[in-house]
Amino acid sequence: MSKHRDHGGGLDAAATRFGGERVDWLDLSTGINPVPYPIGAFPADAWTALPDAAATDALIQTARTFWNVPKEAAILPAPGASSLIARIPSLWPRGNVSIQKPTYNEHAGAFDAHGWQVGRDIGSVQVVVHPNNPTGRLWSADEMTAPFTVIDESFCDIAPDQSHIARAAQNDTIVLKSFGKFWGLAGLRLGFAIAHPDIIHKLSTMIGPWAVSGPALHIGAAALNDQAWAKITRMRLAQDAYRLDALMTGQGAKALGGTSLFRLYEVDEARAWQERLAQGKVWTRIFPYSDKWLRLGLPAPDRWNQLEAAL
Repeated sequence: MSKHRDHGGGLDAAATRFGGERVDWLDLSTGINPVPYPIGAFPADAWTALPDAAATDALIQTARTFWNVPKEAAILPAPGASSLIARIPSLWPRGNVSIQKPTYNEHAGAFDAHGWQVGRDIGSVQVVVHPNNPTGRLWSADEMTAPFTVIDESFCDIAPDQSHIARAAQNDTIVLKSFGKFWGLAGLRLGFAIAHPDIIHKLSTMIGPWAVSGPALHIGAAALNDQAWAKITRMRLAQDAYRLDALMTGQGAKALGGTSLFRLYEVDEARAWQERLAQGKVWTRIFPYSDKWLRLGLPAPDRWNQLEAAL
């Protein structure tokens, strides 16, 4: 049985503790785009029929174009990147995996659950989150030195020029992509593994048939084909991240980094900041390994006043 891992979210528990209904709360505890991709209409059989091969192929082709995936690499859509993270340790015999902390803790949790030794020293597998969550660190190619590397690019769509997608052509790398963060549709549960065809075949066998729902196939293909929306969104996110930094530093916080989907700050007492903001129905992210780090996602365009009032 794997241990419970600490995450953002938990808004229901916050509402129980501090009062108010869920709709009253501004949830800044996650790094999800607060202006999601517009879903629009789609065929009724996306709900009523089993997902067909044509829809899956269409999603894969749009993903290949959007991320400039090398022709030598294969793509596996899955019901969220987390479903891939949970299965990746099964690809190899148990050994040592290098995961530099602090970072997204599901990777260490998955390898630990499969009996691997998790540490900082280079082992047979290295996992990097690029950009890192919560620090925003970008990894260079020469820092990836293990025989096999897993590159989690869940937040890299805000900076596509920084992607290591070209490495997916090799047989020693898996690149993970998340649909929920940049497109703001985390509830859709859609993620991708991009790697050598042999690796993708093994992961596909683990996940099984019809893993991605019909609506997710349809919405994912439409979104990945909309380069104009992506370009405008990157500009808006960058502007809002700058605005959030100005607001927080004006209140005495020190900006430490992050991405344009979430910002990391150093404060005097993170829990006290979280509780003060919670009085104004704003939920933020603190970390069990630091009493000074506070992470905030971006407010929706019509919710900035709530954050300003809470501060």
